[in-house]
Amino acid sequence: MNLRVKKLRERLAKEGYDAIFVSTPENRRYLSGFTGSAGYLVISQEAAIIATDFRYYEQVGRQCPDFELCKLTGDLQSWLPETLTRLKVKSLVFEAQNVSFAFHLLLKAALAKMKPAARPKLLATNDFVEALRIYKDGEEAVTLRRAVAIADQAFLTVAPTIKPGDTEAAVAWRIEMSMKEQGADGPSFDTIVAAGPNSALPHHRPSEKRIERHEPIVLDFGARLHGYCSDITRTVFLGGPDATFRKVYDYVLAAQETAIVAAQAGMTGHDVDKLARDVIEKAGYGDKFGHGTGHGVGLLIHENPRVSRNATNELKDGMFYTVEPGIYLPGLGGVRIENIVTLEKGKPVNLTRAPKKEMQKL
Repeated sequence: MNLRVKKLRERLAKEGYDAIFVSTPENRRYLSGFTGSAGYLVISQEAAIIATDFRYYEQVGRQCPDFELCKLTGDLQSWLPETLTRLKVKSLVFEAQNVSFAFHLLLKAALAKMKPAARPKLLATNDFVEALRIYKDGEEAVTLRRAVAIADQAFLTVAPTIKPGDTEAAVAWRIEMSMKEQGADGPSFDTIVAAGPNSALPHHRPSEKRIERHEPIVLDFGARLHGYCSDITRTVFLGGPDATFRKVYDYVLAAQETAIVAAQAGMTGHDVDKLARDVIEKAGYGDKFGHGTGHGVGLLIHENPRVSRNATNELKDGMFYTVEPGIYLPGLGGVRIENIVTLEKGKPVNLTRAPKKEMQKL
């Protein structure tokens, strides 16, 4: 059985649970390797079962050799009671943070079909598998580094081609094409290209707005590779920034580099957020930096660890997270700069290589 399932079983034993019902797609993929769009896992100390429908029977055989296939031909009640009875499960945990109220009712109804003496306790958990996913193993780290490199190259390829009159949407398309041409599955999220006043909107969607000289252009995008996400942001200017944005850019860059270099294992996400936030607040722009400094990346573009004002999680070796402070001036524009960082031997390792200061002026 794979090491990830082994670690999950160790956690089940430590918490005193017999089995877990996994319905979250990313957790299903992490534990089994299954990339299909539908299915469930039931994992106990004795068994690892993947339940899916006819579309994926052959795929399971290829991707999940360590898992027993349960061929679905109906709803939960058609297979889950028999499975849990066979495994003699007395306590079953489910992923509360990703289960709707309606699905919870279906789970309860399925268990109600079991004989009372065989019926397990249904217990809610949060971040049970995610607590394992927060540490990237060797295969994951290699994939993430490659996804970062693809995004880096997309920036190097596309940024020099931006010219006055290009639309935000056209630039976004060129970025996504560059990533696909390098082998990416696709973008990690909807690519952001935000020029001029639009750059003051952290999650602006590319429009038909035409890019002009000297205005900030925020490029925020990432590559998804084998399911894993990268994330990069650079802010550039055609012909260089005006006096206001020259200062703003330097403040954001100083905040970002401070938070990258000074981080170390044992710090909380709050501590790292404060490193960046203090620089921006001292510059007088504290009220113009309203989002967190960063977030974990992996099978989801936003996952643990969190790097924000309220983040209590400790940063440890094997975690991958972003550092992306920004300053946003409503009606004028904004600046954000983002890298992905990991921790090795307690120290930060910067993975994003795309230039920052030297590419500020195009």
